Formats: sequence, C-alpha cells, structure tokens
Amino acid sequence: MEELQLEYNSLRKSLSIPEYGRHLHKLIDQVIEIKDRNERNKAAQYVISVMGNLNPHLRDVPDFQHKLWDQLFIMSDFKLDVDSPYPIPSREELHQRPERLAYPQNFPKYRFYGNNIKYMIDVALKWEDGEMKNALILVIANHMKKCYLSWNKETVEDEVIFEHLLELSDGKINLAKTNEELSNTQNLMKVNKKASNKSQYNNPKNSNQKNFIKKKTNNNQKNNKRN
Repeated sequence: MEELQLEYNSLRKSLSIPEYGRHLHKLIDQVIEIKDRNERNKAAQYVISVMGNLNPHLRDVPDFQHKLWDQLFIMSDFKLDVDSPYPIPSREELHQRPERLAYPQNFPKYRFYGNNIKYMIDVALKWEDGEMKNALILVIANHMKKCYLSWNKETVEDEVIFEHLLELSDGKINLAKTNEELSNTQNLMKVNKKASNKSQYNNPKNSNQKNFIKKKTNNNQKNNKRN
C-alpha cells in the first residue's frame, strides 16, 4: 500500500494571481502540456470561460475579455502558446515600472499665505483693468491679512500686506499708492474665531462634551425651578 504524502503550501510554487486559486493554475499547467494546437486553443477558451464565471460582476466592464486573456498568459508564466484574440503581453511589460511623476515643489517665501494666494494674484493680473479687477485685488489683500493674523495672532499694518502683495505680484500690484483700506483687524479675527469654533463644533470628539454641558444645563434649570 502506497503511503500518502502531504503537500505543504510552503513546498508548493507561488501563485501568479492567487485570487483564482491553485486548481485553476494547475488546470492552466495541463493546458500548456497539450501538444495539439487546436485542442490547446479549445482548452484555453474553456479556461477563459471558467475565469469569467468566477468574476461575473466584471462582465460589463470594458475590455473584460482582454483582461482575462492577459491574466491567462500571466498565470501560465508566459509559456502558453495559443491563438489569442488580443495582443499577447510579455514578461517585460508586466515588470515595467511606470515613469516617476513630477511632484510640484513649491517653497513660497511667505508660507502662512499658502500656495493658492500666488495663483489668485496671477489670475488677477490677467484681468482687464476695471472695478472687477480692483475688487478682486482687494479681496486677495484682505485674505492675505486674515492669513497673516492667523499666523501672527496679534496685529498687522496694512502697509505690510501691501508690501507683500507688491512683492508676490512682481511689482505689478501696488495698493500703497491708492487710498484703499483693508478690513479691520478685529473683524478679521472674529471671522477666524468663528471658523475655528465651527470646525471644533463639527468635530465628533467634542460632541460628547457638548451633550454633557447641555444635559447639565438642563438639570440646573430644573433644580432652580423646583427651588
């Protein structure tokens, strides 16, 4: 009587696409061994149909069949010689690395304004002279002042914002020559404080504290009425 030998996963060869399971990989290995080309093509078509049945949710995906044929050749370790309706992929294409993406490196001099402020200034410079352009420039200057106050937390003179705006616009926007005045520091600080409170209010971590305070307040009101 022959002894049964256990086959451990650690001794088995690794699967190219584990999602399909080891049985399908073994089936593909058997297809590779078929000598008759016509029979081999029929067997490959059968394997493709099995792979499609394993992924019924992908049948409506464009180029689904193309993907299955590519996976078939990958699981055969590119040893399967059959007639494919699509270009046969190569091992080099599979292991080809994509080109490295160029990541934009922006190192603004005044980081507290952010990178978008330069984009806003460039857009304003492209506009035709008029009331709309002047209004946009004033909005940008007020936004710069608000950003500065968020960073400095104290106060800033309008002349400082005008100098920064002049520098960031390459000397093309000079509000110092005009009689424009930016929004009051206290008003801008109130806007920042409201925005900060709103973000804290929307923070789920603070919901328990709010509920506790609300509940305690209601209890105190009830006790006062009883007394």
